[in-house]
Amino acid sequence: MTTTSIKLAVHGAAGRMGRRVVALASEDTEFQIVAAIDHAGNPLLGQDAGAVAGFAPIGVSLASDWPEEVDVVIDFSLPEALNHCIETCVEASTPLVVATTGLSDEQKTKLQAAATLIPIVWAPSMSLAVNLTMKLAEQVADTLGDVQGGLDVEIIERHHRFKADAPSGTALKFGELIGKKLSDETLHVHGREGHTGERTRNEIGYHAVRVGDNPGEHTIVFGMLGEKIELNVAASNRDCYAAGALAAAKWLQGRPKGLYNMFDVLGLES
Repeated sequence: MTTTSIKLAVHGAAGRMGRRVVALASEDTEFQIVAAIDHAGNPLLGQDAGAVAGFAPIGVSLASDWPEEVDVVIDFSLPEALNHCIETCVEASTPLVVATTGLSDEQKTKLQAAATLIPIVWAPSMSLAVNLTMKLAEQVADTLGDVQGGLDVEIIERHHRFKADAPSGTALKFGELIGKKLSDETLHVHGREGHTGERTRNEIGYHAVRVGDNPGEHTIVFGMLGEKIELNVAASNRDCYAAGALAAAKWLQGRPKGLYNMFDVLGLES
């Protein structure tokens, strides 16, 4: 019995994450990389995408052109490059995995509109461990939201010095999910400085740390009077995000149009 490989295009293939997607997909027999796409001004265009990724050559050159036959696109690019990616996928009816962060409200609306035409997996983090931790955080908030004395929630995220947005999209997603379990009046507070006064009972605090080459770490603190719970999830390298994106690309095969997330990919209730 023979199986047909999934024809994969990687958008943002010359970036840190795109290179890891190329490297991992090259070792996965379920994928055939048919395109490694980056912007037209990239000086690496024309070089073998495998070599650019620090891997063995794969016979596919880094290019700015989109191929005609693609089963799925994984986007690990930049917000300013995403719009064209979405439009191209919609025009070709190609399933899309969006892992780019820092999107504007307009782009989020564009994604939602595109999902009425093609299947899209969109999540602030592709990490399987992060998404499982999000479910745990939801459970803690749901169970302890009305605890005697109140529940204080603080979200601390650490990333590498090159990350351009803060707080991370993953931290904001943690806060969104937890906030829905607590109250419609939850306040989202970003950092503290000066004489802030006593902490309010209905706020979620966010703190962004940028250090070295940290690929991503999130700590969710649930503080109560007399005890606390801390959920910590940390990446030791970027492969967890690439592996999650590839899992999402496999899961998308044969799915109807719609907007999905990593909870769907993992079979968890949204």
